[in-house]
Amino acid sequence: MRLFVAAVPPPEVVEDLDAFLDVRRGAARAEGLRWSLPEHLHVTLAFLADAAERHLDELLERLERAAGRRSQVPTRVAGGGAFPHVAGARVLWAGLELDDPGATELRRMAEGARAAASRTGIAVDGQRFRPHVTLARLRRPTEVSPWVRLLDSYAGPPWTVDTLTLVRSHLGEGPRRRPRYEVLAELPVGR
Repeated sequence: MRLFVAAVPPPEVVEDLDAFLDVRRGAARAEGLRWSLPEHLHVTLAFLADAAERHLDELLERLERAAGRRSQVPTRVAGGGAFPHVAGARVLWAGLELDDPGATELRRMAEGARAAASRTGIAVDGQRFRPHVTLARLRRPTEVSPWVRLLDSYAGPPWTVDTLTLVRSHLGEGPRRRPRYEVLAELPVGR
């Protein structure tokens, strides 16, 4: 199974971001941006590319304990950037506005989710955690500084990361051969 653990913004946050981007997406078609579907917007805390189904129950138990040890984090979607860099972007993303304790707590949520998977025997993507919401992917490296400047003017409504969501991704089964996401569990943050 292809899984990920995520912080999923509530519908009103996604709707606000989608409305901000909607009027600007038409110009992006010529630039080769493949926009994420609104229902796919999330902050990935741990990516588990190849998890055996036999590990699922143990993973859920460990994730539940890890989520219970953390505190809820107030945030908002704000600003943005590009991976690997603005001059040769493959991914356009929106950032999260976090105070220092919130940034530390969100990083600890990611570490806890990754540790839960690893202790279960599931390989975890080893990239450094950088809290973001993937907005679009590019087929080839592209300069996207106008988009990053535009995103820097955005600050969405506040929300609280109060749930960790375990999601299964079914590649190619969604609209236009995109992934179809299946929520396997929603785990409350904090006791």
